[in-house]
Parts: sequence; C-alpha cells; structure tokens
Amino acid sequence: MRTPRVLTGYAKRAFLEWTAFRSFLLTLVVNQAVTPLLGLAVWSAALPNEPGISTYYVALLAVQLMTVSQEYYSVTMRIYEGGLNEDLLRPHPVVLGPLGESIAVRVWHLLIGLPIIAGAAAFAGVSFTSRDVLLAIPALLLAATLSFLFVYILALSALWTEQAGGITSFGGTMVFLLGGVAAPIDVFPERFRPLGEALPFRAMLGFPAEIASGTLTERKILAGYGWQALWLALFVPLAALVWSAGVRRYTAVGG
Repeated sequence: MRTPRVLTGYAKRAFLEWTAFRSFLLTLVVNQAVTPLLGLAVWSAALPNEPGISTYYVALLAVQLMTVSQEYYSVTMRIYEGGLNEDLLRPHPVVLGPLGESIAVRVWHLLIGLPIIAGAAAFAGVSFTSRDVLLAIPALLLAATLSFLFVYILALSALWTEQAGGITSFGGTMVFLLGGVAAPIDVFPERFRPLGEALPFRAMLGFPAEIASGTLTERKILAGYGWQALWLALFVPLAALVWSAGVRRYTAVGG
C-alpha cells in the first residue's frame, strides 16, 4: 500500500510545481501538437477519400499529449547533476519519482491541449463513438506505460555515457517514423505493414488512435493488445535489469 501513496505524492507535488511554469507548458504542448496536426493536413489532402485518416490524426493528437515522456529531464539530467545520490537514500524505488512527474506532466498536457484537440476535431469535422473510445482506453493506458518504460530505459544510458540526449532523441525519431505519426501504419507498403504492427513503436502511440478512429476489426484490435502485452512483459524486466546494472556501475565509480 505504501508504493501507491508515494507515487500519488510525487504526482501531486510535480503537478503543483508545474503550475509555476504554465507558459512553458504551453510551448511544450504546442510542440507536441505540431506533428499530428501536420500529419492531419498532409494525409487528409493526400487521401481525401479516406475519412478515417482525419479521425485517426485527431485521435493521435490526444494520444500523443497523454503519452508524452520527459524522462531525459527527470532521469538523465538528474543523473548528470548528481541528484541520483539523494534518490538512492530514499526508502522506496527511485523510479517512483520520475513516474510521478510523468503522470503530472501528461495531465497538464491534456488539460492545456484540450482546446487544440477540440479545435482540430471541429476543423476536420470528425467525431468519435463511445464504443471506440472505450475500446481505446486500455490501449491508451498500456501505450502510456510502454512509452514511459521505453524512454526511461534510454534515459538510464546516462549511467554509462554522456551522450544520453542523442540516444533518447534517436528513440523519439523511431517513434515518429514507425509509431504512426509520419504515416499511419495502415498506409505502409503491404510487405512492411506486419513489421510496423509488431514493433513497439505503434504500441506506444498509433494503436490507441487506430482503435479510437474505428478503423480496426476486432481481430486486429485483439492482435494489437497482444503486441502491447508482449512488449510490456519485455520492457518491465529490461528496465529493472538496466537500472540494476547501471546503479552497480554508478556506485562502483564513486557515485
């Protein structure tokens, strides 16, 4: 019972701390919204006879705001600045701090981004059914978890190298290219489509938007949930392994 209370405490504290940076948060939200909005403009013009494209990109905008990960700042920079020494002395898992901040940042992104989402939906003339939204909620929660774990693992590379920023940026590029932002997985060449569906990047971003847009059959929805569960089962022990190995190295060299 202690862990949920600690996590809630971190999330509340981070949420309140971010109230002092609302104008900065607005720039972060706009930055996150740019690529889905560009995708909406480009692909709705390129495929005017595919109404699901517009719905998909509006949904993707919402998903991107609710799965944004800033662990380069909450993990990598804290390691570089020496804050990890203090974190290691606390009587709870260190990951709870970054996780609580991630939750708070995502809530702020959603709150500030709601007018942008509503405006995009009105401009594109799209709407969502309650059934599709309800089916997408578990996928969204899994995508948010996978996104956190993925960036957290990359951010922990700071325990070995001073180039963690480049590593996390590369991860973000892969999500952009293969997660359904640059192009929906459904428009990939047919021979590459199964690979795009299986890779973790779609599970972290595009899949919940595909469900919400109502373009997936029940079989494909179940398959997508299966891939999310598989990647979650891989990311959790991988994050624990990377953390354990990194901390051993960190303390061995005098951290």
